[in-house]
Amino acid sequence: MIGFLFNHDQAHQVAHSLPIALDLIDRHPDLRVTVASTSELIEAEIRRIAGEKFDRLNPVRLTLRSATRRRLAGWLDPILPARKLAVLGDNLDFFRSLDALVVADKTALLLRTRYGLDRLKLVHTRHGAGDRAIGFNTESARFDLILVSGAKIRDRLIAEAGARPEQIAIVGYAKFSLLSATRPRLPLQANGRPTVLYNPHPSPQLSSWYRMGPAILDYFRRSDRYNLIFAPHVMLFRRRVTMSIEPPRIRFPGRIAPELRAVPHILVDLGSPASIDMTYTHAADIYLGDASSQVYEFLHTPRPALFANPNRIAWQTDPNFAHWRCGPVFTRIDELAATLTAAVAGQARFEEEQRRLFDDSIDVTDTPAPARASDAIAAMLSAARA
Repeated sequence: MIGFLFNHDQAHQVAHSLPIALDLIDRHPDLRVTVASTSELIEAEIRRIAGEKFDRLNPVRLTLRSATRRRLAGWLDPILPARKLAVLGDNLDFFRSLDALVVADKTALLLRTRYGLDRLKLVHTRHGAGDRAIGFNTESARFDLILVSGAKIRDRLIAEAGARPEQIAIVGYAKFSLLSATRPRLPLQANGRPTVLYNPHPSPQLSSWYRMGPAILDYFRRSDRYNLIFAPHVMLFRRRVTMSIEPPRIRFPGRIAPELRAVPHILVDLGSPASIDMTYTHAADIYLGDASSQVYEFLHTPRPALFANPNRIAWQTDPNFAHWRCGPVFTRIDELAATLTAAVAGQARFEEEQRRLFDDSIDVTDTPAPARASDAIAAMLSAARA
C-alpha cells in the first residue's frame, strides 16, 4: 500500500504530489494507493483536483484521537503547527499498514526518528522548485526516495544535504500537469493595465512583507498605471505570529486594511484555491516577490520580474537567491517605481537568465512529470521486494 499524506494548515502542498497519486492509480493499478488528509480544507482541495477519481484514491481522514493532544493543539496552533505534529503519533496504526508514504514536506520524518517505523519507505516530493536553504538541509537526505524537479535541486541535495545520487530521481514538476493551456484573464485586467503579482513569503528572515509590504500595497493603491494581485504565500496570515528557528525570528504579519479590498484595480487573496493553483502566476504580467518558489511557476512563461530586498541581504553570489538574477532588485520603497520600469524595459536582458534558471530548476520532457514520478516510486518498491 502506498500512502499519500497531506498534513498541513493549508492546502498548498496538495498539487505537488496528488497528480502522482492519480497517475499511479491509472498506470500502476497493481499498486494500491490511499490518500490521507487531516482537515476539511485539504480534503476539499483533493476532491477539486481529483474530480471523479476521488473515490479511487481510497481517501481517509486522519484525526486526533487523544483528548490531551486535541487540547494541546487547540492551545498551540495559533502560533505553532502543533496539530500537524500530533496527528502523526495518533495514527501510527495507519502508517504501519503502509509500504511507502509519499509526502511533500519533512514532518513525516518523525515517523522514523521518533516513532521507530523503520520499515516504512519515505518518499519526498518537495513542494516547489525554489532556492531557499531550508530545502537543502540534512533532513532531506533521510528519505528513501527524493523526487526533484530539476538538476539544480539534485545537485544541491548532494552537495549540501549529503544525499546520495541513487536516492534522487529527477521527475519534473508534477504541479504543471494541472496548468491550464491558456492564460486566465481576471476581471480587474479588463482595464488594460499591466498586472503585477505581489507574492511575499512568510519567512521572518527573508520576507519583504514585514518591513515593506504595507507600503508596497499603498503604492499600488495610489497607482493609475498598474493593477495589483496581492496573493502572498498562504501561510503569511495563517497565524497571528510567524516564527523561524534558524535563525530565531518572530514577526507579526498584522492585518490587511478592509478598504484595500474595495479598490477596483487591486485583488486581495490570502488563501483561496486560485492563490495556490497557479491562476495568478499564470495571469500576471509582472512578478514582484522575495523568497517564494512561486517565481519559478511564473517563469514557466518568461515575463518581467523584480524582487524586494528590504533586509539588505548580500545576495549576489548566494545560491539561496539565485532567482534574484531574473530581474532587478530594490531595497527601498522609493525605488519601487523605477525598478518596475526597469524590469519591463530590461526584460530582453533578463530573459536568457530566466530561461536558464527555469531549465535548471524544472526539467521538462515529453513524459509528464506525474508519470516520471510514479514510475520512480514503482521502481523503488520493486527493488525493495527483490
